[in-house]
Amino acid sequence: MNGSADYISDALIGSITDAYQRNEPVRYKLRDGGRIHIDRQLPFLALYRRPATRADLGTERLLLGEASYLLADDRPEHQASLVKLIKEILSIQHKQFGACLLLELWSGAEVTDETRQPAFRIIAPKHGSPSAFLERMENALLNIRIDDDRPDVAISYAEDVTPPQQSLLLTKQELTRLNCLHIGLEVSPIYRDAETNTLLPFRWRRLHYALAHGLKRSFYAFTRHCTPLRPAHYLELGHRTMNRAVYETDERLTRINQQFELLLHVSPVNAHAAWQAFEQANCASPPEFLYRPRRVDPSLMKRELFAIPLERIEDPTLAHIFAQKREELDRQLTLIADRNTNRFLLGSRQLYGDVDAELLELARQVLGIETETAHSQDERGYLNPAELVERARQEIEYYRQQDAGLPARVELRDDVPGIMVAKGNFLVGTDASVSQARINATLAHEIGTHVLTHYNGSQQPFRELYAGMAGYESMQEGLAVLAEYLVGGLSRSRLRLLASRVLAVHMITEGANFIETFRSLLSDYDNTPYTAFTIAMRVFRGGGYTKDKVYLQGLAQVLSYLSGGGDLERLYLGKISYDYLPLIEELQWRQVLLPPRLRPRFLDAAETVTRLEYLRQGATVMDLMKEAV
Repeated sequence: MNGSADYISDALIGSITDAYQRNEPVRYKLRDGGRIHIDRQLPFLALYRRPATRADLGTERLLLGEASYLLADDRPEHQASLVKLIKEILSIQHKQFGACLLLELWSGAEVTDETRQPAFRIIAPKHGSPSAFLERMENALLNIRIDDDRPDVAISYAEDVTPPQQSLLLTKQELTRLNCLHIGLEVSPIYRDAETNTLLPFRWRRLHYALAHGLKRSFYAFTRHCTPLRPAHYLELGHRTMNRAVYETDERLTRINQQFELLLHVSPVNAHAAWQAFEQANCASPPEFLYRPRRVDPSLMKRELFAIPLERIEDPTLAHIFAQKREELDRQLTLIADRNTNRFLLGSRQLYGDVDAELLELARQVLGIETETAHSQDERGYLNPAELVERARQEIEYYRQQDAGLPARVELRDDVPGIMVAKGNFLVGTDASVSQARINATLAHEIGTHVLTHYNGSQQPFRELYAGMAGYESMQEGLAVLAEYLVGGLSRSRLRLLASRVLAVHMITEGANFIETFRSLLSDYDNTPYTAFTIAMRVFRGGGYTKDKVYLQGLAQVLSYLSGGGDLERLYLGKISYDYLPLIEELQWRQVLLPPRLRPRFLDAAETVTRLEYLRQGATVMDLMKEAV
């Protein structure tokens, strides 16, 4: 319910309380910049009163994103109607839950210390304050970290809880009648510069996100100790209804994302011809790669990208997710603009990062285990492009039996090297071939993972879950390689290929050229000439594309996730990022995200259950390498 009216008039109070009693979302703007947002019936209300005598930049926005909050002006002429509204809300909470919490936030003395250590002071009534709740609230705030700094947390007691130089809201008798605990929380304003009275945006965002979790933990402690409500997790007390800015931002970011496909822009259209020319030149001259025309103007798209007002998003978790996606899109557009220049590699390294020491060592260990040079799988033959298209269509049809709305297509393309999934469609190049021994692994990788997560993400309330969260490639490719293992198709030669890609990425970032990389892959790591060429092509395309390290990296991450007790099916709800798994879990607890619509077919096989149990016991990439053939 949305609306605006005279500042907290009787009619407005009636509309708010009527909706609240029906357990409907309440969202109103108040005059003079105030607002009220109540997601649903909960036994708490977070309150901020804007001081009439001083500026307080940034403080009231710290409550944005909470499930139940009220921001109001503290002018004397507003006092009576504000108190009436608060009493009505608390009365409903008291009737529903038997007790309620009014948590009032304000800022403390200005900070001049350059260290800007976060600090909080809890102000509780001298009489009747539940000690167990206060202790847990203190612990919740102590767990907050701002730039790795632990906060200073203190508890003080007062006859009346009220911000300095502001009026008393409710008397002790009124609070007793409502069985309401009024707690004050004074926040050190480390998020603004005292001399210039300007906001420090990076510090404010970090505090907002961290404090949001501290407040939810505090509300959880009160709910569990003082009411009959028993939420299973503190994140259940987060808000579920989003303001319009969330959906507008999601829509605009996805629209920009859908206007270009970075992988297609950097994939050579003459891969086969380039190999033939390279082979005819005795592998001594670097190949010339040709690319499809760029049909987007990165500068114009960036103008559109940074016109999106992310600052209007109240939810700190979603604000962070969308901000990271905007940064990734910015870097991707820069790559398109910089294709085939010496700036491309630098931009790719910014986007995907370098090969760290741990991943490099893992790749070398994998390549240190020999495999047979003659593979029995070759004796079973290969599927040509037309046969591959037919098998892929059969696989997609299987999933359509689960959900007829699956829109995925299989396309035979002459401008695609090999096979790939783009925007949820399976693309097969006219030069593609897959061995009979690897067809199940290939379909599990491309369709059972990439197509499914794209479709499952499209069923979520946010389009970013199918367009792909920032940094999703590592999780996607790790999950896809895991699927190969679960269907029994992850061979030593396949793992060696993924490790060789890591080495190739490391070589290009260390300054090696195409010929040096090719020769090293050929002689040092026992790849065939064509395989060495393909690996080098993938890494040197566009000017230096370092994405290929994510396959082995992602597999190691997924194995670590499983051995730590992670829920595998959660990873199929969309194109999610490994780094954002805690945020995904939070949104699931808040009932913002939906379970996956489609489930990979291989998860139902008895062999998969056995293999997953093995992985959950702590199996590593090297364990998979040693048992593979």
